[in-house]
Amino acid sequence: MPFSNPVYDGNFADPQIIAVGNEYYAFATNGPLGNVQTLTSRDLVSWEPVGDALPSLPDWTRPRTVWAPEVAVHAADRYVMYYTSRDTAVDRQAVGVAVASTPSGPYVDKSPSPLISQADEGGSIDASPFQDSTGRRWLYWKNDGNAIGVDTWIYVSELSDDGLSLIGPVRRMIKQDLAWEGNLVEAPYMVERNGKFHLFYSGNAFDKATYAVGHAVCESPIGPCVKSGDPILSSSPDAAGPGHNMVLGDWFVYHAWDPAQVGTDPKGRTMWLSRLTWDGDTPIVQPPLADNPLRP
Repeated sequence: MPFSNPVYDGNFADPQIIAVGNEYYAFATNGPLGNVQTLTSRDLVSWEPVGDALPSLPDWTRPRTVWAPEVAVHAADRYVMYYTSRDTAVDRQAVGVAVASTPSGPYVDKSPSPLISQADEGGSIDASPFQDSTGRRWLYWKNDGNAIGVDTWIYVSELSDDGLSLIGPVRRMIKQDLAWEGNLVEAPYMVERNGKFHLFYSGNAFDKATYAVGHAVCESPIGPCVKSGDPILSSSPDAAGPGHNMVLGDWFVYHAWDPAQVGTDPKGRTMWLSRLTWDGDTPIVQPPLADNPLRP
């Protein structure tokens, strides 16, 4: 049964989805619904607004500066959200962490300072949690080096069991070194499959049609990693600048622009789905299709 993309035709950048029971919850960068825009669905295709999952912010930041939230499910009554916001003490992006007892929140960050704040490297953004098959938790993020003209790295560190602190060494994994990536790599998302670890990431400028999704195969959650080369998801006639993806089963979730209004569309970046299949260790992602013949 076909469906139409975008599955949410509103400003919903940097989407992440979690499954809880028979419901799906989607979170995104600040917009019309609040600091952390939140939607719910039963089928991944029809979405209803819930509101703001992070209505109150800690003292280290300010409202309407929240980006790229991602939630880790710890238990039926414990959800941990990692988000990017402005560290006003250094005027750079930083990563915060907040906790809720229900998937839609409200999430609360009681920290007096950010979890990660790499001011000397341009800031820290795009935190993404991952739990491996042994139960260990990890956090991936990017230093915002392009803000100050230095390299951008995807970083990783092990998380405490409660997800509220980093307990291991901070390691660099990959940086921008392919032509299509331009000045940056960002938006990491890790998947474990058949004993290997697949790092998805975005590259180039988010407000350009050249923005795209790349992939690397890693030997462990901390690397080393080997990039696949060319992007695995890039612009199509139906959508431009697809990126900031996550993986939900057999589906790639990401945002994209209207090709006629890349970087200027007042509606912003909308939420799309593409089918994900595999050829051995190689992910195969449908190009963005407005009329998708498959359905979740």
